[in-house]
Amino acid sequence: MTLLDGKKVSNEIKDEIAAEVQQMKNRGEKVPHLAAIIVGNDGASLTYVNSKVRACERVGFESTLVKLSSSISETELLKKIKELNENPDIDGFIVQLPLPKQIDTQKVLLTVNPDKDVDGFHPTNFGKMALDMSSFIPATPYGILELLERYNVETKGKHTVVIGRSHIVGRPMSILMGRKGFPGNSTVTVTHSYTKNITQITSQADIIITALGNPEFLKAEMVKDDVVIVDVGITRVPDEDAPRGYRITGDVDFENVSKKASFITPVPGGVGPMTIAMLLKNTLLARENHRLNS
Repeated sequence: MTLLDGKKVSNEIKDEIAAEVQQMKNRGEKVPHLAAIIVGNDGASLTYVNSKVRACERVGFESTLVKLSSSISETELLKKIKELNENPDIDGFIVQLPLPKQIDTQKVLLTVNPDKDVDGFHPTNFGKMALDMSSFIPATPYGILELLERYNVETKGKHTVVIGRSHIVGRPMSILMGRKGFPGNSTVTVTHSYTKNITQITSQADIIITALGNPEFLKAEMVKDDVVIVDVGITRVPDEDAPRGYRITGDVDFENVSKKASFITPVPGGVGPMTIAMLLKNTLLARENHRLNS
């Protein structure tokens, strides 16, 4: 069994990006600038955004963090997004989700300029991705592709089962794994909460990508030998014996499934670190696009 080590690979990618940024500086070019908008004080969101800021520092990007009150009106937030759209110094920006109830998330994502949408959530980018055109790929699916590629996991002709159909992971993943090229060219089945006989489907899968948020849902008896497992789920499970009173668990019963798998991602340390690395990669691409089009 080989561990798909997202921590290790993400560090390699950050080193590669840092080297590119150094070359940009040597040529006297503007370095990439990533901005993040965070609304309210959600602990997990703050931790995630802060790690993005630290990652920017590490690779030599400029970064801006825009903190807004959880009581902000939709109009005010949209005004802030338009400011970032029009600011020529900012190459890409993200709006950290989830947003408070008074704000229409779809409206917010539609307001982001597709050329600066380094999260890859805008319908323009999603549509281009689905049509195999050059676009920003959502960071988590992009990170999964990169892991499969760098570990040379064979995907051609394989049966990939995606568990979950979210717009952020499940749906883009199902499109990407079925496209031409590597990683891709696999036959994809998408399963979700209404899927019947899910074990029958997962036990035939060569590759399983799960993004449910349901701790240890995927058991050893649900998979075949030599399966490739990518676990996107991340849940805090109360645990009195753990130092923090909880442990982080994925969608997969790692201890038992790993005994049957050929490749598997750990949680934490698998897909999570890759997401931030690919966000940086998208920002680098945005900077390059702006340089070529200016």
